[in-house]
Amino acid sequence: MKKSPQLLLFLFACVISVGVLFSFRTSQVKVAAKRPNILFAIADDQSYPHAGAYGSKLFQTPTFDAIAQQGVLFTNAFVAAPQCSPSRAALLTGRNIWQLEEAGTHSSYFPNKYPVFTDALEMVGYFRGYTGKPWGPGNWEDSGWKQNPVGPEYNQKKHKVPYTGINKTDYVGNFKTFMEARPSEKPFFFWFGAQEPHRVYEYGSGTMNGLTKKDIILPPFLPDTDSIRQDFLDYALEIAWFDQQLAKMVQILKDAGEWENTIVVVTADNGMPFPYAKANLQEYGTHVPLAICGPGIKGNRVSDDLVSLIDLAPTFMEFGQTTPFSAMSAKSLMPILNSLKSGLIDPDRKIVLTGRERHTHARPDNLGYPARAIRTADYLFIQNFKPDRWPLGDPPPANPAAIAENGKDLKAIVFGYEDIDDSPSKEVMIHGRTQWPDLFQIGFQKRPAQELYDIRKDPGCLHNLAGQKQYTTVRKKMAEMLSQQLVAQGDPRTGKNGDVFDSYPRFGKMRSFDGFKEREAYNPAYQK
Repeated sequence: MKKSPQLLLFLFACVISVGVLFSFRTSQVKVAAKRPNILFAIADDQSYPHAGAYGSKLFQTPTFDAIAQQGVLFTNAFVAAPQCSPSRAALLTGRNIWQLEEAGTHSSYFPNKYPVFTDALEMVGYFRGYTGKPWGPGNWEDSGWKQNPVGPEYNQKKHKVPYTGINKTDYVGNFKTFMEARPSEKPFFFWFGAQEPHRVYEYGSGTMNGLTKKDIILPPFLPDTDSIRQDFLDYALEIAWFDQQLAKMVQILKDAGEWENTIVVVTADNGMPFPYAKANLQEYGTHVPLAICGPGIKGNRVSDDLVSLIDLAPTFMEFGQTTPFSAMSAKSLMPILNSLKSGLIDPDRKIVLTGRERHTHARPDNLGYPARAIRTADYLFIQNFKPDRWPLGDPPPANPAAIAENGKDLKAIVFGYEDIDDSPSKEVMIHGRTQWPDLFQIGFQKRPAQELYDIRKDPGCLHNLAGQKQYTTVRKKMAEMLSQQLVAQGDPRTGKNGDVFDSYPRFGKMRSFDGFKEREAYNPAYQK
């Protein structure tokens, strides 16, 4: 049968189309088969919305802003805990703190029975390392780990710094050493754990660096004083330093030809080190910045989805083409990163859970302040399991001179409220407690068993609605949702063994409070 010219042209076009399609699909498979590098940058104590990409004029973060523009800027990212070591343990394992035993408290052990995503990446061929702060503070050496759970350390290089508050670790120099050591055929995972903006700051360093008070928008729970404004500028300076070091690392990647194949994630381990922020389950303690860019991620997008930093563990494992651990409570961010949309992208993300146990040695018997929280798009609900305790540590003694005479260390306890980092802001609020009684009450005093905040109207969490009749239905619903989640995840605080958290050892500073205060030891009164 003789074929018409039109039919021949059609068949020829089909062959060409199939060939192009096959070529395209083959190309896509090759790209997908190449595991991307991952650069993970995590600040120490930075709250949302303290970055330029969120509209701030004070916080100078051009690198973070560029990463957000090239990828996805998250507006509702939360840590698992408002303290560094439990937050980092949760991030590494993809589990919540109540699922991690000792690692769920600050400065304790990290049981090695809980697998971490960094090990999983190494097992599939990743070259890994860190500079700055990894998991910590705490004891991994006696927990069965051969090295810090994050990986090998690159902290040998030090350099001169412009202000005393800046850490002397040469993050950029150490990253360069890591890149030089990396086998060319291997993808890498690198953890840049800045010590900034963790305290202590050099007072006045923000002003000396050209930051001005006119751009400051203080959170509503802080009094507006010159000292607190200066403290806030010094905090902003250290965030800028973190961003500057990240910029230099990005340039190293570009110079090495690795930028186009590198996923970059920038965030923080908990909120800012000010009263009513760090070590609190309120918004400024758990809500942190987050931006992600890299190959395959459509840029110039904003995600308003509720996400937890524990979700990074399965996400990193998917990038590394290895299966996330079955016991994870986390959910991969891939549906958001693979999307082309902005706004609310993943309909399954309706809640985020957070929690805290002991922070520092701030109470008699080395007790903590156990609390859990659930956050929706509209409300934050907090359950305080021991409302009889002081949430940020016991206040200073009424008669410190008498205590000193009895042979106790006056300096160790006279300031009080030890779960709040010492700072000019803390000092101003303690000495001015009668001048700002409402703010002092919120930030320092005891709290009821339940707290409820309307986040859209009150992001500073100034007005507890839990006792108001018109919010009874909301409060009960939130409490029930939280309880169901905690029971399903086996939180000891929902059973008969919740006080086991108060038995766990502390490897940090111990103070002269009454009762149990033995460093590095289990408290037998609260063991199983």
